[in-house]
Amino acid sequence: MAITATGTALRDPPQIHRLPQTKYIDAVRWLPQLSAFDRFTVLSLFDSDSNTPSLEIHSLNPQSQTLTLTPQSTFSPPSRISSLKTSQTPTHKPLIAASTFSGSLHLLFANAVDASLESECSVPAKDLHVGPVSCVDVKDGGAECVTVGEDGRVNLVGVTGSGLSCRRVFDSDGLVSYTAAKWASPVEFATGGYGFSLQWWDQRKPGGAVSQFKGNWTQGTTSGIVHSIDIHPSRKHTCLAGGSLGTVFAWDLRWQQQPIILSGIGAGDAAIPSACESEVWEVQYDCYTKSTNMGNISSSRILPAIICSEDGILAVVEQDEEPIELLAEPCAINSFDIDRENPSDMICSLEWESIAILTRP
Repeated sequence: MAITATGTALRDPPQIHRLPQTKYIDAVRWLPQLSAFDRFTVLSLFDSDSNTPSLEIHSLNPQSQTLTLTPQSTFSPPSRISSLKTSQTPTHKPLIAASTFSGSLHLLFANAVDASLESECSVPAKDLHVGPVSCVDVKDGGAECVTVGEDGRVNLVGVTGSGLSCRRVFDSDGLVSYTAAKWASPVEFATGGYGFSLQWWDQRKPGGAVSQFKGNWTQGTTSGIVHSIDIHPSRKHTCLAGGSLGTVFAWDLRWQQQPIILSGIGAGDAAIPSACESEVWEVQYDCYTKSTNMGNISSSRILPAIICSEDGILAVVEQDEEPIELLAEPCAINSFDIDRENPSDMICSLEWESIAILTRP
């Protein structure tokens, strides 16, 4: 059970603003900050009444006493969005990458001043995957995307001056399914899938994954799925993963078959605290929370991270520490994002058509 975010745990609890919406929210992301005064968010939405998906950019007025989201731009994808990421191009133009359940990929370029959508490049359905795109991730700088799917395909999509270039890195013909992906360096990335498995890829060594981790540490419960991966820029040798049954673990490439459990199953007789008991939909390293063990920050210790879950928990998890609960809702929290420029600010999507914005002291 997670510790509630009280004065003892986090000095002061976060300030929470709940903003009701009229549509189902599949994912939320901060748009890279354009100026010190403008804040924008990207929402992946679905109208269940009309069966219509949409992607919207909203402006947020942090100077107002009452936070409000104001629509700025809208894009209509061909089907519901399955994965959403944001980044910046080398010219500092905001970039939005959205994949769909029909298998298409869309890269949207926003205006650097008012966040209006200026252009769009897309890869049509079936060119990349047979069926849904499970996950898309954008390399820092926005020059290249990696996409993965349950069809067993791993693709790289490059942004060129004339459009997009596609290259298939691997195709398992459905023998292996991939559900998550994350860039680690300009030439390396990680993927995850069923059985709490993780794979490490290096473009300098083509032909398949250069290293693999299998979840044989879960005492027979290897049916779990990795839903999300994060890699800290200063510790690319460690892959952080969140998935089924409240599980959060780290895979250190230097000790490849020995996972570090932060939450959930696979702990054996050890008392590993769990932040939640259901699917962990997203995990991100938290550069705002300071480790409770500052005197032991070695390269082998896992840095604090934040997770969101199907049972409505948003919490800070840290190695060998009790989780700290930031938010507990009666519905699923299916995505969240930490503002890179202001890491005290977070945004998350609640299943019951609402957005929560948290500001930590």
